[in-house]
Amino acid sequence: MTKLRRRIEAPVDVFPVDHWRIVQTRFDHRYVPHEETIYALANGYLGLRGGFEEGRPAADDGTLVNGFFELRPISYPEEGFGFPRQGQTILYVPEAKIIRLYVDGAPFDVQRVAADQFQRVLDMQAGVLIRDVTWTTPRGKRVRLVTRRLVSFEDRHLAAIDWELTLLDAPARIDIVSEIVNRPPADEESNDPRKPPLFSHKVLHPERAVADGLRLYHCYRTELSDQWIGCGIDHVFSADSPTETRVACEDERGSVTFMVDGEPGKPIRLSKFIAYHTEVSGSAAELGFRVEATLHRAAKRGFAALAAEQRAFMDDFWQRSDVEIEAEGEDPRKQQIIRWNLFQLLQASACIEGHSIPARGLTGRVYEGHYFWDAEIYYLPFLDYTAPTAARHVLEHRWHQLDQARARARELSHAGALFPWRTINGAEASTFFLAGTAQYHIDAAIMYGLQKYADISGDEEFLLGAGAEMYVETARLWLSLGCYPEHDPEHFFINGVTGPDEYTALVNNNFYTNVMARWNLQQAADIVERLERERPDAFRALGTKTGLAVQEVAEWRRAAERILIPYDERLGIHLQDDSFLDKKCWDFENTPDENYPLLIHYHYLKIYRHQVIKQADTILAMVLLRHQFSDEDKKRNFDYYDPLTTGDSSLSACIQSIAAAEIGYDDLALKYFRFAAVMDLADVAGNVVDGAHLASIGGTWMALVYGFGGLDDTDGRIAFTPRLPRGWKRLRFRLTIRGRRLEVDVTREGTTYTIREGEPFSITHRGESVMLAPGEPRLMPA
Repeated sequence: MTKLRRRIEAPVDVFPVDHWRIVQTRFDHRYVPHEETIYALANGYLGLRGGFEEGRPAADDGTLVNGFFELRPISYPEEGFGFPRQGQTILYVPEAKIIRLYVDGAPFDVQRVAADQFQRVLDMQAGVLIRDVTWTTPRGKRVRLVTRRLVSFEDRHLAAIDWELTLLDAPARIDIVSEIVNRPPADEESNDPRKPPLFSHKVLHPERAVADGLRLYHCYRTELSDQWIGCGIDHVFSADSPTETRVACEDERGSVTFMVDGEPGKPIRLSKFIAYHTEVSGSAAELGFRVEATLHRAAKRGFAALAAEQRAFMDDFWQRSDVEIEAEGEDPRKQQIIRWNLFQLLQASACIEGHSIPARGLTGRVYEGHYFWDAEIYYLPFLDYTAPTAARHVLEHRWHQLDQARARARELSHAGALFPWRTINGAEASTFFLAGTAQYHIDAAIMYGLQKYADISGDEEFLLGAGAEMYVETARLWLSLGCYPEHDPEHFFINGVTGPDEYTALVNNNFYTNVMARWNLQQAADIVERLERERPDAFRALGTKTGLAVQEVAEWRRAAERILIPYDERLGIHLQDDSFLDKKCWDFENTPDENYPLLIHYHYLKIYRHQVIKQADTILAMVLLRHQFSDEDKKRNFDYYDPLTTGDSSLSACIQSIAAAEIGYDDLALKYFRFAAVMDLADVAGNVVDGAHLASIGGTWMALVYGFGGLDDTDGRIAFTPRLPRGWKRLRFRLTIRGRRLEVDVTREGTTYTIREGEPFSITHRGESVMLAPGEPRLMPA
């Protein structure tokens, strides 16, 4: 069974319990790397790691823009046909949140001053990061600094900092240096394959640097990818003390310095506005206009107006998305943990037009800012039910890269389209094909996510337009990938693939892959036939665009009906793949905790020869396609595979929690839920410094709503079988379903369903049909 390998237990005296805020009451240098992730701010397009404005102390602080990347040539010791030739790596963009402070010439550095009071707060109701620190200078003068920072949810190109300094008891010379700096990250070589690689060339080349009053604008282009970025800062400064201002603007750095003869009791206030705009094959002049327009509007409105706008956005978000629990004897942080997870999902998705969601969002560079199947399987369920427009953006991004997926399929001698395992620009960027390209199930994941989105949102136009085209091409991929072997012509085999479990590679008839391919083929046939019946013009247009032949649909259905689903009669379980039982079990008893994750401590060949699972594979299929399997079937498979699962992937515990809840393993479901929920705040994997684990975060919401809330949305029909965990008194969550806003309130007495907004509709509660009317709560028995 997966072990909870907790690395950090946040002390309550430093990080007190607060349902709406993440509060730090004392600076401790040991937490600096983790806090850069925990206190990161983002909006899906722009992300600022949570380092201090002074730029020190820092571990891997920086700023990221979704989809802004550099190409890097990939070299292989031994070349192979079809290997990707170029990788893509997200870049730290020029850093603009720096505001250095000098008091009587001495630099302010929170780890070196004698702090009388320190507090840092991530206010999740306001969407603002706040810091309040009071210290005594080496000359005995007391000083207070209060900063507030936000990344706008209303203007995705904008961030802002409100900075206020007060001398408490004596005058002092104050120098404030606001900077924008292009500095390459101080990366080191790493054996961890998840870390970003080093570049051998200069990545960002300056194209323009302009100063206009207190406003600075810089433009850069990348060496190989021809990505252009315009970035700028502007300032609104006020002080009742004599002040001198100096401005410097060079290619790689710009600064505005305020030199103040500070007086006690007279606040010095600076509002700093930060803007980033990007373009492919852009122009410095056009980007400059966009940056300056953003800064002009922000400075004119002021920080207070931006903060009020941010709070209004957050109020709406929590009204749509909050999940509340009441529990006895539970971890008092639970509500705080849940809300931090939900806040991360918002930060990853609010402004993603034209992009998808990277594996770590914009909180870190691990996995190079790439998009994986995580988006469709782990993030989209939350977005489907709380922010369907954002869900559609993710899927539109896939559709816009369909031609590249078609080209990739042809390169690998397949028909249809094969979407990349990891990518930013649509080209495959995985250098390890055993756990990359061989994971063909990415196609089914995308279509599963698309179908779920259409079922929940009611977006028939997208389903029957872009969705139909994607269904045709993914069905073609499956048909060309599989075969009817001579020794068993009655079955359709899919050979040489890797399922979600990356500790088992290049196998035949992976269970997860085959059942998801079967679903994909069936759905593709259904959609095409529906188009032909209901929208003959759209059907003809689809045929013209894709060259669809009538006989293809019959071939898809035949393959779906005959696809081999491995099963062992003796054990009564579905085999993870044809050869899984031929391997010996991993020696878990004699594997020390420090040797996890296994992939960093053992050769892959050692791992591949054993029954050992990185993440839920067979069990994941039974969660996603729950209606295809009986409870008894799920239980037998869970009992066999769960003890073999290491927890080396953050994608696993949430799925194990849902599966355990569905088969009545209540305590185990709760344990796995806790594992997923604290993945980052407790640094379970020991690498939260590299960014938030968004799949685990999305899976945490899934475990709450699908697992404990008992949601079953098969084929768009909404049904509930609530399973309140032991010790919990209440679980309340909100769902948006085809324009209706539904509140579900689960207690020991029963479950109350209330339509807060929208038209009447019918749900099912424990098998009983229930018609709900707006504003009329319905209490159903527990």
